[in-house]
Amino acid sequence: MTEAANILPANDENLSAAATRLKSGGLVAFPTETVYGLGADARDDRAVARIFEAKNRPSFNPLIVHVLDLPSAAQYGEMDARAQQLAAAFWPGPLSFVVPRRADSGLSLLVSAGLDTVALRAPAHPLARNLLTRFGGPIAAPSANTAGEVSPTLASHVAQSLGTNVDLILDGGACAVGLESTVIDLCGDRPALLRHGAVTLEQLQDVLGVVDDATRPADGQAPRSPGQIARHYAPSIPVRLNASDAVAGEVLLGFGSGVPEGVQNLSPSGDLTEAAANLFAALRALDSPEHRAIAVMPIPETGLGRAINDRLRRAAEAHNG
Repeated sequence: MTEAANILPANDENLSAAATRLKSGGLVAFPTETVYGLGADARDDRAVARIFEAKNRPSFNPLIVHVLDLPSAAQYGEMDARAQQLAAAFWPGPLSFVVPRRADSGLSLLVSAGLDTVALRAPAHPLARNLLTRFGGPIAAPSANTAGEVSPTLASHVAQSLGTNVDLILDGGACAVGLESTVIDLCGDRPALLRHGAVTLEQLQDVLGVVDDATRPADGQAPRSPGQIARHYAPSIPVRLNASDAVAGEVLLGFGSGVPEGVQNLSPSGDLTEAAANLFAALRALDSPEHRAIAVMPIPETGLGRAINDRLRRAAEAHNG
């Protein structure tokens, strides 16, 4: 089997085949509105262990469990009034909740990485929802790439990163959001933002009031959410931030107007939504040994720009120290 031989169009026949593969303990990559996920039956220890093996992912890094809706989520986690408010506002969509795991959830303890919590999300992508319906259960699904690499927004990115470590890749085209989901911790008295994403801090505060920013774990603290490890979203070459231009050997990644002709631009109009959707594909396109580094022009630190800058800072830190 060649690397791309397991990419299949996401039609009715292949969606059914993917659900069957999940039921038999297989790994299926599928599109969501955020990035492509590497899915397994979240109740099957061996299947979930295959995710960690395929990604070479640290076992202390928890996984997000995908469900259809709030009633489904309530089978696996304690969904309090705050979770219900957020679900009404943003589900299905790019927002994950970290909540206390129900003792009778039936979930593999591996998805929680030793914690007594679980991360839950109801994706909005119609193909992801179709697969969840056909499968009839919870799907554990981190991003479908080797741990530490840039996340995949196309089926071909999955094949390039994981090859035949994944049994089947459903091709649903490009992901609309292009960044992983926002993650909010609802276990404490005050909600805490664990990962920036398409649902912004301001939007969360509009619903809940005060939300603490806990996107950077304290030294030595285990990650409470996916995406909190410093070495994450990293190209193979260094990334330099807030660059006005590229120096010798670098390649420039632009943003907004006034970018030199011929330079890859995340959004010529300065649209942060467009920039987020293009970010990972652009980093992959520029990640080449012919370049010494990727120089990235400044991105505004507002709204969705916080999520973009979070990913870029982690990419830059991967080559520091």
